[in-house]
Amino acid sequence: MDAAIIDPGRLSARLELEMPMPVSDGQGGSVPGYAIVGSLWAMIEPVSMPDSERADEAVFSVTHRIWVRYRTDITAGMRFRKGSRLFLIRAHFDADETRRYLVCRCEEAGL
Repeated sequence: MDAAIIDPGRLSARLELEMPMPVSDGQGGSVPGYAIVGSLWAMIEPVSMPDSERADEAVFSVTHRIWVRYRTDITAGMRFRKGSRLFLIRAHFDADETRRYLVCRCEEAGL
């Protein structure tokens, strides 16, 4: 999609942005967890669904492009949450180098 002609009204999905943060396990240690950084409006575009086979079982991985208003605090390893759906951020880039939008390449978790 050409960022120069994106309609801001298409940013209609409300997502929670989460960052990795260790959480106490109650025994003096910690386990991997996530903390909410903020809420934002986004546009979610499904891109592909490559499949593979592992131990005679089909494995699917759905990838998405998620468009948000430009931010400097998004990094790979963070994730978006939409209800029970999780989108792991694998990479991100400024679509047209104007700092208007940020495109995140994501993989949907839990499928």
